[in-house]
Amino acid sequence: MARTDDRFRSAYNTLLDICGNMEVGDQLPAETVLANRMEVSRTIVRGALQKLDSENLVEWEGRRKTLVRKPEPRHRLTPAESPPSTEELEQQFLDWILRFDIPAGTSLNVAQLSRQFSVSAHSLQEFLSGLSRFGLVERRPKGGWILSGFTAGFAIELSDFRLVLEMNAVRHLLALPDDHEIWNKLQDLKREHEELRTDLASRYHDFSMLDGKFHATVNSVVKNRFVVEAQKLISLIFHYHYMWDKRDELERNAAAIEEHLDWINAMLERDVEKSEAAALKHLRRSKETLLNSLKGHQLV
Repeated sequence: MARTDDRFRSAYNTLLDICGNMEVGDQLPAETVLANRMEVSRTIVRGALQKLDSENLVEWEGRRKTLVRKPEPRHRLTPAESPPSTEELEQQFLDWILRFDIPAGTSLNVAQLSRQFSVSAHSLQEFLSGLSRFGLVERRPKGGWILSGFTAGFAIELSDFRLVLEMNAVRHLLALPDDHEIWNKLQDLKREHEELRTDLASRYHDFSMLDGKFHATVNSVVKNRFVVEAQKLISLIFHYHYMWDKRDELERNAAAIEEHLDWINAMLERDVEKSEAAALKHLRRSKETLLNSLKGHQLV
Protein backbone atom coordinates (compact mmCIF):
# COMPACT_ATOMS: atom_id res chain seq x y z
CA MET A 1 0.00 0.00 0.00
CA ALA A 2 2.79 2.43 0.89
CA ARG A 3 4.64 1.57 -2.33
CA THR A 4 1.50 2.37 -4.35
CA ASP A 5 1.10 5.74 -2.66
CA ASP A 6 4.80 6.53 -3.09
CA ARG A 7 4.46 5.73 -6.79
CA PHE A 8 1.56 8.16 -7.07
CA ARG A 9 3.44 10.90 -5.23
CA SER A 10 6.50 10.41 -7.41
CA ALA A 11 4.34 10.48 -10.55
CA TYR A 12 2.55 13.62 -9.37
CA ASN A 13 5.86 15.39 -8.77
CA THR A 14 6.98 14.33 -12.26
CA LEU A 15 3.78 15.79 -13.67
CA LEU A 16 4.51 19.03 -11.81
CA ASP A 17 7.90 19.12 -13.53
CA ILE A 18 6.21 18.63 -16.90
CA CYS A 19 3.84 21.51 -16.15
CA GLY A 20 6.75 23.64 -15.01
CA ASN A 21 8.24 23.40 -18.49
CA MET A 22 4.98 24.47 -20.14
CA GLU A 23 3.46 27.90 -20.62
CA VAL A 24 0.17 28.99 -19.05
CA GLY A 25 -2.56 28.25 -21.58
CA ASP A 26 -0.80 25.19 -23.02
CA GLN A 27 -2.67 21.88 -23.28
CA LEU A 28 -1.32 18.89 -21.33
CA PRO A 29 -0.58 15.77 -23.41
CA ALA A 30 -3.11 12.94 -23.61
CA GLU A 31 -3.26 10.49 -20.69
CA THR A 32 -1.69 7.68 -22.73
CA VAL A 33 1.21 9.94 -23.70
CA LEU A 34 1.72 10.98 -20.09
CA ALA A 35 1.54 7.37 -18.89
CA ASN A 36 4.27 6.33 -21.32
CA ARG A 37 6.40 9.33 -20.53
CA MET A 38 6.04 8.92 -16.75
CA GLU A 39 6.22 5.10 -16.90
CA VAL A 40 3.11 4.61 -14.76
CA SER A 41 -0.43 3.35 -15.36
CA ARG A 42 -3.19 5.54 -16.75
CA THR A 43 -4.98 5.16 -13.40
CA ILE A 44 -2.11 6.90 -11.63
CA VAL A 45 -1.98 9.54 -14.37
CA ARG A 46 -5.70 10.24 -13.95
CA GLY A 47 -5.28 10.52 -10.19
CA ALA A 48 -2.40 12.98 -10.64
CA LEU A 49 -4.44 15.02 -13.12
CA GLN A 50 -7.36 15.09 -10.69
CA LYS A 51 -5.08 16.55 -8.03
CA LEU A 52 -3.74 19.15 -10.47
CA ASP A 53 -7.34 20.15 -11.14
CA SER A 54 -8.25 20.30 -7.44
CA GLU A 55 -5.19 22.50 -6.85
CA ASN A 56 -6.45 24.78 -9.65
CA LEU A 57 -3.24 24.28 -11.61
CA VAL A 58 -5.11 22.96 -14.63
CA GLU A 59 -8.64 23.46 -15.95
CA TRP A 60 -10.12 20.09 -16.93
CA GLU A 61 -12.93 20.20 -19.46
CA GLY A 62 -13.59 16.90 -21.22
CA ARG A 63 -10.37 15.83 -22.89
CA ARG A 64 -8.86 19.31 -22.65
CA LYS A 65 -6.55 19.92 -19.73
CA THR A 66 -5.28 23.50 -19.82
CA LEU A 67 -2.46 24.77 -17.62
CA VAL A 68 -3.86 27.82 -15.81
CA ARG A 69 -0.92 28.58 -13.52
CA LYS A 70 2.61 27.36 -12.92
CA PRO A 71 3.22 24.93 -10.05
CA GLU A 72 5.15 26.14 -7.01
CA PRO A 73 7.46 24.23 -4.63
CA ARG A 74 4.63 23.99 -2.08
CA HIS A 75 2.65 21.82 -4.51
CA ARG A 76 5.19 18.99 -4.40
CA LEU A 77 4.32 15.88 -2.39
CA THR A 78 6.61 14.32 0.18
CA PRO A 79 6.91 10.51 0.44
CA ALA A 80 3.93 8.93 2.16
CA GLU A 81 4.26 7.68 5.72
CA SER A 82 0.71 6.51 6.28
CA PRO A 83 -2.43 5.57 4.30
CA PRO A 84 -4.97 8.31 3.51
CA SER A 85 -7.31 9.43 6.27
CA THR A 86 -11.04 8.76 6.14
CA GLU A 87 -11.59 12.34 4.97
CA GLU A 88 -9.03 11.93 2.17
CA LEU A 89 -10.61 8.62 1.14
CA GLU A 90 -14.04 10.28 1.00
CA GLN A 91 -12.66 13.00 -1.26
CA GLN A 92 -10.95 10.50 -3.56
CA PHE A 93 -14.02 8.28 -3.81
CA LEU A 94 -16.44 11.13 -4.54
CA ASP A 95 -14.06 12.64 -7.05
CA TRP A 96 -13.85 9.26 -8.78
CA ILE A 97 -17.66 9.03 -8.98
CA LEU A 98 -18.16 12.58 -10.21
CA ARG A 99 -15.13 12.96 -12.45
CA PHE A 100 -15.67 9.77 -14.42
CA ASP A 101 -19.50 9.79 -14.39
CA ILE A 102 -19.75 6.35 -12.76
CA PRO A 103 -23.36 5.26 -13.50
CA ALA A 104 -25.88 3.90 -11.03
CA GLY A 105 -25.78 0.12 -10.80
CA THR A 106 -22.01 -0.14 -11.17
CA SER A 107 -20.49 -3.02 -9.20
CA LEU A 108 -17.62 -1.86 -6.99
CA ASN A 109 -14.48 -3.97 -7.15
CA VAL A 110 -13.12 -3.65 -3.62
CA ALA A 111 -9.71 -5.15 -4.47
CA GLN A 112 -9.23 -2.80 -7.42
CA LEU A 113 -10.48 0.29 -5.58
CA SER A 114 -8.36 -0.43 -2.52
CA ARG A 115 -5.29 -0.41 -4.77
CA GLN A 116 -6.46 2.72 -6.56
CA PHE A 117 -7.04 4.62 -3.30
CA SER A 118 -4.04 3.10 -1.49
CA VAL A 119 -6.01 1.66 1.43
CA SER A 120 -6.53 -1.86 2.71
CA ALA A 121 -9.54 -3.83 1.50
CA HIS A 122 -10.80 -3.94 5.11
CA SER A 123 -10.62 -0.13 5.43
CA LEU A 124 -12.45 0.30 2.15
CA GLN A 125 -15.18 -2.14 3.27
CA GLU A 126 -15.69 -0.10 6.44
CA PHE A 127 -15.77 3.11 4.43
CA LEU A 128 -18.40 1.75 2.03
CA SER A 129 -20.46 0.53 4.97
CA GLY A 130 -20.50 4.10 6.29
CA LEU A 131 -21.57 5.50 2.91
CA SER A 132 -24.38 2.95 2.72
CA ARG A 133 -26.18 4.78 5.53
CA PHE A 134 -26.74 7.65 3.12
CA GLY A 135 -27.89 5.46 0.23
CA LEU A 136 -24.98 6.25 -2.07
CA VAL A 137 -23.84 2.60 -2.11
CA GLU A 138 -25.55 -0.62 -1.04
CA ARG A 139 -24.40 -4.11 -0.17
CA ARG A 140 -25.39 -6.84 -2.62
CA PRO A 141 -27.36 -9.79 -1.18
CA LYS A 142 -24.64 -12.27 -2.12
CA GLY A 143 -21.73 -10.04 -1.13
CA GLY A 144 -19.94 -7.11 -2.68
CA TRP A 145 -21.07 -3.54 -3.21
CA ILE A 146 -23.01 -1.65 -5.85
CA LEU A 147 -23.13 2.08 -6.50
CA SER A 148 -26.71 3.27 -6.04
CA GLY A 149 -25.78 6.29 -8.09
CA PHE A 150 -25.40 10.03 -7.81
CA THR A 151 -28.67 10.68 -9.61
CA ALA A 152 -31.08 13.62 -9.75
CA GLY A 153 -33.22 11.92 -7.12
CA PHE A 154 -30.24 11.54 -4.80
CA ALA A 155 -29.28 15.22 -5.35
CA ILE A 156 -32.82 16.42 -4.60
CA GLU A 157 -33.05 14.38 -1.39
CA LEU A 158 -29.58 15.49 -0.33
CA SER A 159 -30.39 19.17 -1.00
CA ASP A 160 -33.70 18.98 0.87
CA PHE A 161 -31.99 17.35 3.86
CA ARG A 162 -29.26 19.99 3.73
CA LEU A 163 -31.90 22.73 3.87
CA VAL A 164 -33.43 21.22 7.02
CA LEU A 165 -30.03 20.93 8.74
CA GLU A 166 -28.78 24.39 7.83
CA MET A 167 -32.00 26.22 8.65
CA ASN A 168 -31.81 24.53 12.04
CA ALA A 169 -28.18 25.66 12.36
CA VAL A 170 -29.18 29.27 11.63
CA ARG A 171 -31.70 29.20 14.45
CA HIS A 172 -29.09 27.76 16.83
CA LEU A 173 -26.51 30.34 15.73
CA LEU A 174 -28.77 33.35 16.25
CA ALA A 175 -29.53 32.22 19.81
CA LEU A 176 -25.86 32.31 20.83
CA PRO A 177 -24.58 35.02 23.22
CA ASP A 178 -22.66 38.06 21.99
CA ASP A 179 -19.36 36.77 23.39
CA HIS A 180 -19.51 33.49 21.44
CA GLU A 181 -16.63 32.89 19.02
CA ILE A 182 -19.02 32.46 16.08
CA TRP A 183 -19.46 36.21 15.68
CA ASN A 184 -15.75 36.79 15.13
CA LYS A 185 -15.68 33.87 12.71
CA LEU A 186 -18.54 35.41 10.73
CA GLN A 187 -16.72 38.75 10.61
CA ASP A 188 -13.63 36.95 9.27
CA LEU A 189 -15.76 35.14 6.68
CA LYS A 190 -17.34 38.42 5.61
CA ARG A 191 -13.90 39.91 5.06
CA GLU A 192 -12.74 36.83 3.08
CA HIS A 193 -15.81 37.01 0.85
CA GLU A 194 -15.31 40.71 0.20
CA GLU A 195 -11.65 40.17 -0.65
CA LEU A 196 -12.51 37.36 -3.06
CA ARG A 197 -15.25 39.46 -4.66
CA THR A 198 -12.73 42.24 -5.30
CA ASP A 199 -10.34 39.87 -7.09
CA LEU A 200 -12.89 37.37 -8.40
CA ALA A 201 -11.88 37.52 -12.08
CA SER A 202 -8.51 35.91 -11.29
CA ARG A 203 -9.46 33.94 -8.17
CA TYR A 204 -12.95 32.59 -8.83
CA HIS A 205 -11.66 28.99 -8.58
CA ASP A 206 -11.03 29.68 -4.88
CA PHE A 207 -14.73 29.96 -4.14
CA SER A 208 -15.34 26.23 -3.68
CA MET A 209 -13.00 26.18 -0.67
CA LEU A 210 -14.53 29.33 0.81
CA ASP A 211 -18.01 27.92 0.29
CA GLY A 212 -17.09 24.79 2.22
CA LYS A 213 -15.57 26.87 5.02
CA PHE A 214 -18.64 29.08 5.29
CA HIS A 215 -21.17 26.25 5.51
CA ALA A 216 -18.95 24.30 7.92
CA THR A 217 -18.78 27.36 10.18
CA VAL A 218 -22.56 27.82 10.23
CA ASN A 219 -23.14 24.12 10.92
CA SER A 220 -20.45 23.96 13.61
CA VAL A 221 -22.80 25.53 16.17
CA VAL A 222 -24.98 22.39 16.20
CA LYS A 223 -23.42 19.80 18.50
CA ASN A 224 -25.13 16.67 17.26
CA ARG A 225 -23.18 13.59 16.18
CA PHE A 226 -25.76 12.61 13.56
CA VAL A 227 -25.75 16.08 12.04
CA VAL A 228 -21.95 16.12 11.95
CA GLU A 229 -21.83 12.78 10.12
CA ALA A 230 -24.40 13.85 7.54
CA GLN A 231 -22.75 17.22 6.98
CA LYS A 232 -19.47 15.55 6.04
CA LEU A 233 -21.03 13.91 3.01
CA ILE A 234 -23.17 16.91 2.11
CA SER A 235 -20.25 19.34 2.20
CA LEU A 236 -18.10 17.07 0.04
CA ILE A 237 -20.83 16.68 -2.59
CA PHE A 238 -21.48 20.41 -2.83
CA HIS A 239 -17.76 21.21 -2.74
CA TYR A 240 -17.07 18.88 -5.64
CA HIS A 241 -19.95 20.08 -7.77
CA TYR A 242 -18.51 23.61 -7.68
CA MET A 243 -15.22 22.28 -9.07
CA TRP A 244 -16.86 19.74 -11.36
CA ASP A 245 -19.17 21.95 -13.46
CA LYS A 246 -17.08 24.56 -15.28
CA ARG A 247 -19.94 26.17 -17.22
CA ASP A 248 -20.58 29.81 -16.21
CA GLU A 249 -18.34 29.22 -13.19
CA LEU A 250 -17.38 32.87 -12.73
CA GLU A 251 -20.99 34.08 -12.89
CA ARG A 252 -22.27 31.33 -10.57
CA ASN A 253 -19.58 31.98 -7.99
CA ALA A 254 -20.15 35.74 -8.14
CA ALA A 255 -23.86 35.22 -7.44
CA ALA A 256 -23.12 32.79 -4.62
CA ILE A 257 -20.72 35.25 -2.97
CA GLU A 258 -23.45 37.90 -2.90
CA GLU A 259 -25.88 35.40 -1.41
CA HIS A 260 -23.34 34.42 1.25
CA LEU A 261 -22.73 38.08 2.13
CA ASP A 262 -26.47 38.77 2.44
CA TRP A 263 -26.75 35.76 4.72
CA ILE A 264 -23.70 36.71 6.81
CA ASN A 265 -24.84 40.33 7.20
CA ALA A 266 -28.31 39.24 8.29
CA MET A 267 -26.84 36.95 10.95
CA LEU A 268 -24.46 39.66 12.17
CA GLU A 269 -27.49 41.93 12.53
CA ARG A 270 -29.13 39.16 14.61
CA ASP A 271 -32.15 39.43 12.30
CA VAL A 272 -33.92 36.06 12.37
CA GLU A 273 -36.34 36.75 9.52
CA LYS A 274 -33.69 38.15 7.15
CA SER A 275 -31.23 35.37 8.06
CA GLU A 276 -33.71 32.60 7.34
CA ALA A 277 -34.79 34.28 4.07
CA ALA A 278 -31.16 34.67 2.92
CA ALA A 279 -30.33 31.08 3.88
CA LEU A 280 -33.39 29.74 2.08
CA LYS A 281 -32.58 31.73 -1.08
CA HIS A 282 -29.00 30.47 -1.20
CA LEU A 283 -29.79 26.84 -0.40
CA ARG A 284 -32.51 26.71 -3.06
CA ARG A 285 -30.13 28.20 -5.61
CA SER A 286 -27.44 25.67 -4.64
CA LYS A 287 -29.96 22.90 -5.25
CA GLU A 288 -30.67 24.28 -8.72
CA THR A 289 -27.00 24.58 -9.65
CA LEU A 290 -26.30 21.06 -8.39
CA LEU A 291 -29.11 19.67 -10.56
CA ASN A 292 -27.93 21.71 -13.54
CA SER A 293 -24.42 20.34 -13.12
CA LEU A 294 -25.86 16.82 -13.24
CA LYS A 295 -27.77 17.62 -16.42
CA GLY A 296 -24.59 18.97 -17.95
CA HIS A 297 -22.90 15.63 -17.29
CA GLN A 298 -25.90 13.56 -18.40
CA LEU A 299 -26.44 11.91 -15.05
CA VAL A 300 -30.12 12.83 -14.72
